[in-house]
Amino acid sequence: MGSVIFAKPINGRLIWRAPTHYLLLLTVLGSVLLPSSGCVRRRLNVRTNPPGALVYVDNQQIGTTPCSVDFVYYGTREIRLVKPGFETLTVNQPIPTPWYEYPGIDFISENLVPTKIRDNRTVTYNLAPQVIVPTAELIDRANLLRQDALQYPVTQAGATVPMGPAPSAPIVVPAPFPAPPPGPVVAPPASVPQRLPDVYPTSAGRPIGTPELLPPPPQ
Repeated sequence: MGSVIFAKPINGRLIWRAPTHYLLLLTVLGSVLLPSSGCVRRRLNVRTNPPGALVYVDNQQIGTTPCSVDFVYYGTREIRLVKPGFETLTVNQPIPTPWYEYPGIDFISENLVPTKIRDNRTVTYNLAPQVIVPTAELIDRANLLRQDALQYPVTQAGATVPMGPAPSAPIVVPAPFPAPPPGPVVAPPASVPQRLPDVYPTSAGRPIGTPELLPPPPQ
């Protein structure tokens, strides 16, 4: 029964144990299989024509061409090439994801494939010679820039530009209406008004303000 896993009671509990050669076999298999488990090695190779250019990948210097660098993630990388006597070249280089690195499949390629997968990407760039501008042309350009600056003065940074009131729209005043023509002048009447006779109200048949007449005394 040495080849069968068994349980041995210890202190009232069952302890499962395996033979020693089973444990040794599992240890050997683990040490053999784990180092050979699948993984993906990604490497970017940069070449230039002519060679000897200083290479920056994502603002990190990696060497002079031809050179290589490992990377982990796919996507777009900014590659800058600098070489004396040549124009500096900056390129946004896309590095597409291969099919075996798609979500779901990448677990198999990273862990279950027994061999290593090498993903080497090589990019090559042609550098253009640096254009040397003659001194006379540089002076002409400087004079043109000076004339433009004098014609259109540039406001210094931080200077306050006075802001006046916004121009208002012109006010349109309507034309006055024409005055009506003067009418005929009416002259006052030539007759003199006559005074009406005074009329006083009466009291008991006599005008107000007249003395009351008393009857004569008896004789």
